[in-house]
Amino acid sequence: MDGNGRWAQQRQQPRIEGHREGAKSVRDIVRASRQIGLQAITLYAFSSQNWARPVEEVSALMDLLRDYLIEERPEIMDNDIRLRAIGAVDRLPQRVREPLDALMADSAGNKSMALTLALSYGGREAIVEATKRAIAAHAAGELDVDKLDAEHFNGLLPTADLPQLDLLIRTSGEQRVSNFMLWELAYTELYFCDTLWPDFRRHQLYAALEAYGGRERRFGLTSGQVAGLDSDLGPFDG
Repeated sequence: MDGNGRWAQQRQQPRIEGHREGAKSVRDIVRASRQIGLQAITLYAFSSQNWARPVEEVSALMDLLRDYLIEERPEIMDNDIRLRAIGAVDRLPQRVREPLDALMADSAGNKSMALTLALSYGGREAIVEATKRAIAAHAAGELDVDKLDAEHFNGLLPTADLPQLDLLIRTSGEQRVSNFMLWELAYTELYFCDTLWPDFRRHQLYAALEAYGGRERRFGLTSGQVAGLDSDLGPFDG
């Protein structure tokens, strides 16, 4: 969710005003995602590298996150949304951890959609942590290294219980993934748009999904093979 600071600067406002407007986009995109039936959505809210930003900005971001967790709690619970968090959440201040932990616990049984917040998260860091878990399991005699494959390693990542990552949307005109879900992106479709995050609302989401729907996902196969697989599906198999 990129472009909050530039949005504010273009309007000669403090950067925090861009983050506040960006929070409105979060609300609209989450609601729209639930309404159209998306199974899971993950928002890259705060990266491992964002801790290096000015202290005042980080503190303001933490306050916005706390406010979101408190204000959106009724809607998350009423709409059967399961809230999750990935990243080094232990680094978050207590004023954020308390409402986050409470909402994750209370929404754990919800089924309609998984909403994941990537907080103090980095793709490289996630891979390193998964590697440490594999090493520890091997040291404990619980893992045969010769049997460690991509599927097993995937199960060690914080996203293991999420569906396959189908689409990555990057706002603000930047064309890079910025250390986000590096492992999970292997066959993900990428969508880059010039819209700054505070201006990214449900219509921009629909445009991204429409573009995604027109792509052919081959996963290493040929177009002919994909067509053959499609023809083998029954009338109700999608």
